[in-house]
Amino acid sequence: MTTRFARACFAAWMTVLAGIFYAWPETHLYSWAAIGISGVAGILLGVRAHRPSQRLPWYLIATALLFFVSGDTIYFVQTTHDVDAPFPGPPDVLYVLVYPLLAGGLLLFVRARSGDRNRAALLDALVPTVGLGLLTWVYLIAPYTRAADLSLTQKAVSVAYPLGDVLALAIMLRLLAAPGRKPAAVRLLSVSIVGVLVSDVVYGLARLNSDWNAGGPIDLGWVVFYAAAAFAALHPSMTWLTHDAAPPDAAPTTGARRLVLLTLAALIAPGVLLAQHLGGGVVDAPVIAAGSAALVLLVMARVGGLLGEQRRAHHSERALRRATAALAAAAGADDVLSAIRTAIAAVMPPGEPYTLLTGEPEPVEKGEIVEPGVTLAPADRATVGFPYALTATMVLPGAPPRRAATQLAAASGTLRAVRPAVQALFDQVALVAERIALAAEISRRDGEAYFRTLIQSASDVILIIDDDDRIRYASPSAGTVLGRPDLAGVPLARLVADTHHDELAALLIRARAGDRDGSDLTVVCGDRRLVQVECLARDLRDDPTVRGLVLTVRDVTERRRLENDLAHQAFHDGLTGLANRMLFRDRLEQAFAGAVSAGTHVGVLFVDLDDFKEVNDTLGHAVGDQLLVAVGQRIARAIGPRDTAARMGGDEFAVLVADAADPGAAEDVAARIVAALRSPVEVSDGLGGSHVVSGAASVGVATSRDATSPTELLRHADLALYLAKGAGKGAWQRYRSELHTAMVERLALRTALQEAVEQRQFVLQYQPIVDVRSRTVVGVEALVRWQHPERGLLGPYHFIEMAEESGAIVGIGAWVLREALRQFAQWRAESPDLSLRYVSVNVSARQFRQPGFVDQVREALAATQAQPAWLLLEITESLVLRDADQVWADLEELRALGVRIAIDDFGTGYSSLSYLRQIPVDVLKIDKSFIDDILAGSQQRALVDAIVTLARHLDLAVVAEGIEEEDQRAVLAAMGCPYGQGYLFSRPVWPAEIPVTAAAVVPA
Repeated sequence: MTTRFARACFAAWMTVLAGIFYAWPETHLYSWAAIGISGVAGILLGVRAHRPSQRLPWYLIATALLFFVSGDTIYFVQTTHDVDAPFPGPPDVLYVLVYPLLAGGLLLFVRARSGDRNRAALLDALVPTVGLGLLTWVYLIAPYTRAADLSLTQKAVSVAYPLGDVLALAIMLRLLAAPGRKPAAVRLLSVSIVGVLVSDVVYGLARLNSDWNAGGPIDLGWVVFYAAAAFAALHPSMTWLTHDAAPPDAAPTTGARRLVLLTLAALIAPGVLLAQHLGGGVVDAPVIAAGSAALVLLVMARVGGLLGEQRRAHHSERALRRATAALAAAAGADDVLSAIRTAIAAVMPPGEPYTLLTGEPEPVEKGEIVEPGVTLAPADRATVGFPYALTATMVLPGAPPRRAATQLAAASGTLRAVRPAVQALFDQVALVAERIALAAEISRRDGEAYFRTLIQSASDVILIIDDDDRIRYASPSAGTVLGRPDLAGVPLARLVADTHHDELAALLIRARAGDRDGSDLTVVCGDRRLVQVECLARDLRDDPTVRGLVLTVRDVTERRRLENDLAHQAFHDGLTGLANRMLFRDRLEQAFAGAVSAGTHVGVLFVDLDDFKEVNDTLGHAVGDQLLVAVGQRIARAIGPRDTAARMGGDEFAVLVADAADPGAAEDVAARIVAALRSPVEVSDGLGGSHVVSGAASVGVATSRDATSPTELLRHADLALYLAKGAGKGAWQRYRSELHTAMVERLALRTALQEAVEQRQFVLQYQPIVDVRSRTVVGVEALVRWQHPERGLLGPYHFIEMAEESGAIVGIGAWVLREALRQFAQWRAESPDLSLRYVSVNVSARQFRQPGFVDQVREALAATQAQPAWLLLEITESLVLRDADQVWADLEELRALGVRIAIDDFGTGYSSLSYLRQIPVDVLKIDKSFIDDILAGSQQRALVDAIVTLARHLDLAVVAEGIEEEDQRAVLAAMGCPYGQGYLFSRPVWPAEIPVTAAAVVPA
């Protein structure tokens, strides 16, 4: 069991116990004991789970909680049985012992977190402690000391309570004042201490006024005391409170927030004095004066500490300036180390012991990066004499460079104080090391030996050629690149393939003429391999150290192969290997220009697969890709040798029929392509199975006879493809001039659709969903209509497909969802007795896959104040099968919200009935095509019966769509189909007619 789960269980358990305690006060004897014992158990469980390095402080806090709840239990037993409890009594002894136990545990935390003495943090904690202690004395302790009806023992016990609270608060403030980040366990302990402090203070005031009863709000602070302490122990950060690692790196700072708190604490004494003066007289003047004096002394001590820090900072700054000057004059590693020792001695406070060690230098590996920086970490006390040390890794100048680790060990407080100066020092060391290394590198480059080494180790082949074109010198890399280590005296032409001799001769002539260009040549290696090289020539015959032509030969075989591959990829489709859009357009422009001059014709075919989206949605993109490859191969085989086939993107292909004698040639190619793609394609799913899918396509044909430019020819082919799609698919169509008008109308309708979304020209009608047996209306389906300003009311057939293509369906769907919920909420508000239980809203696949759809549903429910149970979302089968993991996760989230899910047009997709036991849905809507033939076909009736039976066994509701005859209703009722909709019951009606329709549809 993880601690996160344990904390969640503990939170739930404490919440239940607190609820019982406040809901049934008469059970407080047991519920309060359970709360306290649970807090103790939580601490012990946290100690066992996280195994901190020191367990004693946690055991002390657990014992404190145990004493506290034991005292409460004894007290509640006494009061429950009307026992006259003496004061002080056993409960008071246990209560008083709680505070030293708490203080002891917190002190151990302080020692573990702060290491050695931290004067600044102590002063920052003492100032508010003295101020709050003064308040405690005046308002809580002093009234007890002046009480005449209390004995000395009773007064001492009464005073011990607030003193214990102040003690615990003081140590908690000291823990919070320690430098560094505060883990969650510290904050939880703070909440625990504040909880008991607040309740103790309020309880003390209530006891003074004899106004306290168990089960009141005062007890809430003690509940927080138990729960927060246990939470701190259960949190993983509890180990940090006693961790034996280095103290925090950051030195204590006095920020604006801390200054405000210190100022407010210092003003407590004057505030108390003023309050007593306004209240009628100062009765605690000596105590207030002592508190004021203590606050002034503490503040002055804190100011003195700040001044000391400023002096040390000034001292460190002067030491760093001197160290920088010494480092600037360093010329080697020894000078750098000497300057570091001098600087450290100057930076360390006078008289403060320390140890400075420099490890043995080690070579820096090639490519290794030495991370700069100074870290505070535990050190080997036996070696350096201190538990902590500042460690820095530096690079010493030299050839080769070396790294060395330097350790500065001292008291942890001193290390934190000098760390900024040490960090600045080693930053200067890094710069100096780089400067020395750079100077050495420049010096090395100036030598002739460096250049000789450079040539010897170069991967390129360096050749020196004499006037007779023979090789006088070849660098050692010739053996690696050319496979010929000994080339001295060999004619240069013998290295080059016969086909490139002329280019070699031209290169040498240009080089001797002063040109410095190069050429690509093919070289014959020693093993008869042909290698493509890039050869650069330079004339250095006038240089007395060379006296010849210098040729730099570089093997570029792989580079040229990669360039050729990239060039091929730039103009070809990566999936099918066909030409891409860019190459197709280039060849089209060339063919069009040639056809105009030669008087021939150019044809363009656009090929688009029919129903390719369904293959992708149902079988996956891998199968879809295989289908595209197969289609590309069939198209390539169907065209002529001079034609070009290209993939334009997605499932769209194009064919260029060039240099045709007549326009009919393009139509013949189109007919061959349609016939070639008509046969089904068998593709593998990559998992050992195969699928037979349709590769049928629609083809649009256009020729240059009707176009004046390549762009217009492409547009005509696109229009022809649109016509082929509309004519029933699986065929080809030729461009006709009237297509342009139809396309213009389609574009106008698309533009009007975008405006309709913005202007909200859509309205909703609703078709009732009824109980098949009783004919009672149980729900409605929202159906969107477009109130076109010119064409009137349009059904979804006129615009839904276009909305899907353009993306406008997302905006339309969001409006339909919100409007349907608003209308349904209005019906429920106006007619509470209405039989309607839900409204059904269709969701397109594109809308559902939009990021944030679940949040959109949640916002629509909140905006309309509709209940999630009123909403039924209808989705398609293909949506569930595509991106199943993400879609199912969203469906589960919607169902968890309370929204129900229905599969619309069930049985018309590609899904298997076995999916029904996994899909997170609630309702199946049987498609109208099944209902139409339910009376005439026995097989259709048996299929519907099987769906209804299966749904009943899977606890899914069934709605039969398209019921238009009474006999259909009777058959469905006999099968056990519970719900249906169709013209038999009602056509889609306007919102105002729904209450009337719901009341009118009664059992026959």
